[in-house]
Amino acid sequence: MTTSATAIACGLSLSIILHTPLALAKTPVATGTGGAVATISEQASQSALAILNRGGNAIDAAVAAAATLGVTDPFSCGIGGGGFMVIYLARDKRVVTIDHREMAPASFTPAVFLENGKELDYEKAIASGAAVGVPGTVRGWHEALERYGTLKFKTVLAPAIEVANKGFTVSETFSRLTQQNERKFQQFGTTSALYLRDGKALEAGTLLRNPDMAKAYREIAARGQRAFYEGPMARAIVDAVNRPPAASGSSVRPGRMTLADLANYEARIRQPVVSTYRGYEIAGMPLPSSAGVAVAEALNILEGYDLKAMPRAQAEHLYLEASRLAFADRNAYLADPEYIDAPVAGLLSKEYARQRRAAIDPKRAAGKVTAGDPYAFQQDASVPLRPQRSAPQRKLGQESLHTTHFTVSDKDGNVVSYTFTIESWGGSGIVVPGYGFLLNNEMTDFDFSGPHPNVPEAGKRPRSSMAPTIAFKDGKPAFTIGSPGGSTIITTVLQTIVNHIDFGMPMDQALNAPRLSERNGASTSVEPGFPGTPQARALEAFGHKWEDPPEEIGAANAIVFNPDGTVTAVSEGKRHGVGSALVQRRGH
Repeated sequence: MTTSATAIACGLSLSIILHTPLALAKTPVATGTGGAVATISEQASQSALAILNRGGNAIDAAVAAAATLGVTDPFSCGIGGGGFMVIYLARDKRVVTIDHREMAPASFTPAVFLENGKELDYEKAIASGAAVGVPGTVRGWHEALERYGTLKFKTVLAPAIEVANKGFTVSETFSRLTQQNERKFQQFGTTSALYLRDGKALEAGTLLRNPDMAKAYREIAARGQRAFYEGPMARAIVDAVNRPPAASGSSVRPGRMTLADLANYEARIRQPVVSTYRGYEIAGMPLPSSAGVAVAEALNILEGYDLKAMPRAQAEHLYLEASRLAFADRNAYLADPEYIDAPVAGLLSKEYARQRRAAIDPKRAAGKVTAGDPYAFQQDASVPLRPQRSAPQRKLGQESLHTTHFTVSDKDGNVVSYTFTIESWGGSGIVVPGYGFLLNNEMTDFDFSGPHPNVPEAGKRPRSSMAPTIAFKDGKPAFTIGSPGGSTIITTVLQTIVNHIDFGMPMDQALNAPRLSERNGASTSVEPGFPGTPQARALEAFGHKWEDPPEEIGAANAIVFNPDGTVTAVSEGKRHGVGSALVQRRGH
């Protein structure tokens, strides 16, 4: 157990713990007998564990961790965005999901990202009020706490308020991300004032305080979700979207959001996507996240192979090809289920997977493939006719790589797997004046032109790849997994499951292994250091090609529920500055 986890577990007060300097090295793997948490941030993990030690459950601790991540990792998540939460309720032995994805304002049309019939430049579209969707995070937290938690906002937001007030030390990763976004942040006065000094990124080692975000959290703590969706904070959000606080000389495209858009926002409680794989039951996120369906389809395809008996390169080739087929179908058919009648049952069918599997050449990479026809396997009387054609095959959209995922469990067996985001690093780049949080650019997750299931429409939620996942064995939680990374989230979760179940890797090795992300393109995304390795050369013999330049893929977090009753929290051992895994001691 880490020193910080031991201190918390020994019963020190929440205030004392959060005043403790956070200079201790983060520990990416921890095993114990109580509740557990794995996040990318030491402060967020400490916040979650402090709430668990105070008697809160996994849902309470998840909101505490998420709020703290909004302070320490504001470029990837926060109350200006949205997300997806998968929850296992131990007493009821059931899984529920909370969709609090951002929603298009009522002013949206399919032409919102077109100008003179042409698609807007993606980078210009991001840094604009038009890119901002109605944020869902606070409403999602409210639903989680009211339905399944035991504590109120006042208690669970206290750790994040303290971190925002007292500040945290800027890391090398934080400084580098700020530097990468200098140009975007320079366009907005409020953002420059908070995250830049003389127009340049904050240096590592700087103490960064955010009293305006502490103010926002205090108002939510006092008034609940209404403080965000009605009143002064709501007006500040709408004003920032419609009249972006652009710096002198900057020209920024405004949005058209109203107070009614905010007041009318609702989170959705949805049934999970449930599939099986080699004796495990896999519970994932349903639409408008495409990930639960895509991961399940790929696993169904792979289930027809004895991967563990194959040479590693052969098995990895099949993993890449199964992912390619699943992405072809994902891109063609999946979007917000309130707008599109997606053939989910057909895509999840084991018989359909058998048909798709037959399209794989065991010795050769296929290159880009077309979508299959799942309607023959739909068996759904409400979809009596196959559409005349599926959506045309398009270039994969520029879904952001920049999100955060974490996971929490408690001593009673409740589990939360949670991915949330503001889309690109730094979202739209707009910090809401007086409240210190960045607004999302989630509307750029829509396809800019059609025909396509995922075009913008009023009230619609853009398709996502976020994949918070909980796996079960013999009716009990076996492990959780999830990751940031835009469309690479799907492949990170899929590959980690294959590494763990098929290749028998312990979760830390499964999570830290080199990531390969095939999303039905001409080449496969890989990480730095992979090209030229024996593993790469073995796959090149099958015809696989690598994207250049390689880039880090994801920053995953997991919890494993061991047969002896212990739990192991697992975070990144190298990516994104190393993650933070903490586990309670027995008795809490």
